[in-house]
Amino acid sequence: MQRSLEQSYSIKFCVKLNKTSSETIGLLKEAYGDQSLSSAQVKRWHKSFKEDREDVEDEQRSGRPSTTQTDEDVNRVREFLNIDRRASLREISEELNLTYYNVREIVTGKLEMRKVCAKLVPNVLTDEQKQLRVEKSRELLESDEQDNALDNCITGNETWCSEYDPEGKRESAEWHTSQSPRPKKERMSKSKVKTMLIIFFDSRGIVHKEFVPPGSTVNAAFYKEVLLRLKNHVARVRPDLVKNWTLHHDNAPSSCSRA
Repeated sequence: MQRSLEQSYSIKFCVKLNKTSSETIGLLKEAYGDQSLSSAQVKRWHKSFKEDREDVEDEQRSGRPSTTQTDEDVNRVREFLNIDRRASLREISEELNLTYYNVREIVTGKLEMRKVCAKLVPNVLTDEQKQLRVEKSRELLESDEQDNALDNCITGNETWCSEYDPEGKRESAEWHTSQSPRPKKERMSKSKVKTMLIIFFDSRGIVHKEFVPPGSTVNAAFYKEVLLRLKNHVARVRPDLVKNWTLHHDNAPSSCSRA
């Protein structure tokens, strides 16, 4: 209690010196270390003093933090997390007037929740795009069961290519004796110039590839022209494959398959 009161005076003093809340937090951590108030508490005090508050003692609360876990407490924590999924256990404890231990037990034990980082994916598909992929996949599987159609299937993808790739530390390794000086090399940053490469391949390897011209918009109309060039290219190399081809293109990645 005495330590919290000291820090309240310190926060009030920092406000008088026009220190920001971030600067105040840093000063308190430097002075009190692990016993300093939490960032949320410092910000709350800092805001109160900025609004001309004079009293440095905590206001009387309805009661001390609960040391038992009731169904009401579980529901309060659940409702709080439904509003703010990123809140820390300490913030929940302070806002709901519960002990840190109880909050941790409710979140991890009663609610069986854990913090999960978001998974990064290239694109978030719509329900229509997902359904279209399911239908095309089923068509390909049925065709493959009949006449091994997947052996004649060509698929494609896009990737960003840098103008150059800096040589890595392991790639620059050389054989030297213990008496030889260690070689040095200048650190190189990654290339800021990138271009998109569209590549098509089948079960035997690469069939066709081309770079997207700078300033071009990759949409359905652009992909239709790419697929036509792919068809013309394969017609010269594998004319037996092209005669029954149909071109499919939409907002999802395009494909080319036999009818």
